[in-house]
Amino acid sequence: MMNKTICVVGLGYIGLPTASILGTKGYRVVGVDASPDVVETINRGEIHFFEPDLDILVRSAVHSGNLAAVSEPQAADIFIIAVPTPLDDRDKSPDLSYVEAATRSIAPHVKAGDLVLIESTIPVGTTTEVVLPILTRESADKAAGVRLAHCPERVLPGRILVELVDNDRIVGGIDEESAAAAAAFYETFVRGDVYRTNAATAEMAKLAENTFRDVNIALANELSVVCDRHAIDPWEMIKLANRHPRVNILQPGPGVGGHCIAVDPWFIAAGEPNARLIRTAREVNDAKPDWVVEKVRAAAAGMASPVIGCLGLAFKADVDDLRGSPAEIIVRRLKEDAVGDLLVCEPNISRHADLPLTALEDVVARADIVVLLVDHKEFRALRPHDLAGKTVIDTRGAIR
Repeated sequence: MMNKTICVVGLGYIGLPTASILGTKGYRVVGVDASPDVVETINRGEIHFFEPDLDILVRSAVHSGNLAAVSEPQAADIFIIAVPTPLDDRDKSPDLSYVEAATRSIAPHVKAGDLVLIESTIPVGTTTEVVLPILTRESADKAAGVRLAHCPERVLPGRILVELVDNDRIVGGIDEESAAAAAAFYETFVRGDVYRTNAATAEMAKLAENTFRDVNIALANELSVVCDRHAIDPWEMIKLANRHPRVNILQPGPGVGGHCIAVDPWFIAAGEPNARLIRTAREVNDAKPDWVVEKVRAAAAGMASPVIGCLGLAFKADVDDLRGSPAEIIVRRLKEDAVGDLLVCEPNISRHADLPLTALEDVVARADIVVLLVDHKEFRALRPHDLAGKTVIDTRGAIR
C-alpha cells in the first residue's frame, strides 16, 4: 500500500501531522490548504503552529519529496478530510460547511476503488447523509465502488505525533468493504489496535469520548465553586476523594477550551431533547469564566488602581493553542470591564493581536492580584513565597 498517493485536505492541527507521518512512512502525500501562506510555509519545510517535533517531521517529509502542499485537491488513491467543524454561535449547532466544501473539492477526483476517510469530528449521520450524497452526485463514478469511512482522530495537543501512532483507532465504514479498507490503511502506520465498526457508531464514539471528559470536568468545576464557599481547597479534596478505588474526578479549572471537549458535546446535545445531562455540563463549564471574573472583581473592589496579572492565554498547559480558551475569554472580559490595569503573560506565543504581553518576572513584580489561568511549566515553578503580599486567584491549583 506504500506506493499509494494520499490527498489530505486541511493542514491544521490534525491534517499536517498526519500528512507528515504518512510522508515519512513512504506514501506520496499531497496536502491541501486554502491558505496560500500555509502552503508556502509547508513547502519550505516549515510549520505554521507549534507541536513538539512536528518541524523535524515536516522538514523530513518535504525534503524527501513525499510531501507537497497545494491549494487544490489532486487525484489520489486515498483522500483524508481533516477540516474544522466549528459551532454556530447562535444555536450551538454544528457547522458542516467546511466538511461539505472539502467533500465537493475532492469529488471530481474520486474514482472507483478509492478510499475516502473523514477524520473531522462530525455529528452522527454525517458520513452517510452528507458526505456520501455529495460523492454520489459529484464524483467521477457517482461513488460507485468508492470506499468511505469515518475514522475520528483522538489525539492530545502537545502529544499529537506520539498519539497518532500509538493510540487505538476506530474506523467506521459505510459497509464492511469500506471498514476493511480503512483498517488496512491505518494498520500500516498505527501501532495501537484498529477497531472496525459502522460509520454511525464511530461518529458517536468520538463524541462520547469528549462528552465523558466534559461531564466529568463539569462535576469538578461545580465542586470547586461549592468548595470555595466553604473555604475548602478543591484540589486537596478531589485528591482525597480519588483515593476511593472507583472514583476518578478530573481537575477543575477556569472553564473548558480547545476545539474538542468544549465543542463535541454540542454535536450530541443540539436539537436532542434527551441530552439533558450533556447540555447541563456544557452550561456549567461555560459559566466558569464568569465565576472567575467575579472573583477578580471582588478582589479588586477594595483596591485603588489595582494591577491585575493574568498568567496564561492558551486553552491548556504548555501549548500555544488559544482556540476556545477560557483563559483568553476571562482576560478579554477583564479588559472590557476595566477592572484594573491588566498585565498578561503567555510564554508560548510571541505576540497577541489585541493583548500586549508582559514577561513573567514583570507580572510578578508589579501585580497586586495574580490570576493563574493556565498551568504552564513556567507558572508551576512559582511558589507561594514568590507571590507574598499579593492576592492570588489560582484557577488550576498550580501554586502549592
